[in-house]
Amino acid sequence: MGTYELETTEGRTWDVVVIGGGVAGLSAALLLTRVRRSVLVIDAGEPRNAPAARAGAHNILGREGISPLELLRVGREEVTSYGGEVVNGRVERVESSGGTFAITTQDGQRARARRVLVTTGLIDELPDIPGLAERWGHDVIHCVYCHGWEARDTKVGVLGNFHQALLFRQMTAQVALFAHHAQAELTDEQWEQLAALGIEVIHGAVTALETDTEQDKLTGARLASGTVIPLDTLVVAPTFTARGGFLEDLGLTLNPHPAVPGVQVAVDPSGFTGVRGVWAAGNASDVLAAVPQSAGAGNTAGGAINMDLILEDARRATEAREAASATPFDGTMEAEVSRRVLGTRAHGLEGPA
Repeated sequence: MGTYELETTEGRTWDVVVIGGGVAGLSAALLLTRVRRSVLVIDAGEPRNAPAARAGAHNILGREGISPLELLRVGREEVTSYGGEVVNGRVERVESSGGTFAITTQDGQRARARRVLVTTGLIDELPDIPGLAERWGHDVIHCVYCHGWEARDTKVGVLGNFHQALLFRQMTAQVALFAHHAQAELTDEQWEQLAALGIEVIHGAVTALETDTEQDKLTGARLASGTVIPLDTLVVAPTFTARGGFLEDLGLTLNPHPAVPGVQVAVDPSGFTGVRGVWAAGNASDVLAAVPQSAGAGNTAGGAINMDLILEDARRATEAREAASATPFDGTMEAEVSRRVLGTRAHGLEGPA
């Protein structure tokens, strides 16, 4: 899989260390290695979409339905084919010193880099309902664009989110909105829209999910009253939280997302965080980014990082050239100084004043 032990990287300064080996990080690494940058990817091996390995990743032109784990395997091979390295490790600390960054993993191994790209993704904080986490990525889902097609024409329950109910009503006529704890948040207009679309509103909190263990599938949602509502799919709205305990140490800003519960790293359109030498991409900086958007953000950040390094390399080359030519006792320079200071007196053409 193109992975190595981190100790093989000690004693060198990488152009770029990418923290996180998901789609965004590998896309950036691929772009950077192809323009001959030295790149190290450090990955903890916990891709967010691993639970969806069986369901596949979708809306990826040319690779529709590919297992997300297979996509990452291929991505690692592509990065290493151009000289990049992918290592196993969980980054615990990133420190800036003397224009470079010291990256330390949990087991005490270290790497040094000129630039850092944070692509650690996010954590899906799921509703605390027994049986829900075990079905996550299978028949408990959150994104109509990722898995709505697979839920078409089935019995879909939506946990307390009006907009998700509308989204999944496009896929099936059998949609039930569990009011759960959000009943009071619905407006009169929303109640009317739900009725017009034939979306049933089920009152009461969901306390557990029911499954058929032999067939390995969701069968229903149990309410506090004990009633079980038959379901094939449950749609939930997680809280999205960018990963990385080291982010604040770098001085990165975590901002609430304007539309959904969650926080993400603040970046400009290139992925630049505002902290010198540090970029972020993928779900770390956009909690709603799917696989294609994350790959694009990784490419954008990789290009911006390369240009930043190019400008620094050009500046350093210019400074080195000027330093090499600055020789105070050079004969040519001495003659020029004499000409400017003495003028015609340097040739004895003027007498004393």
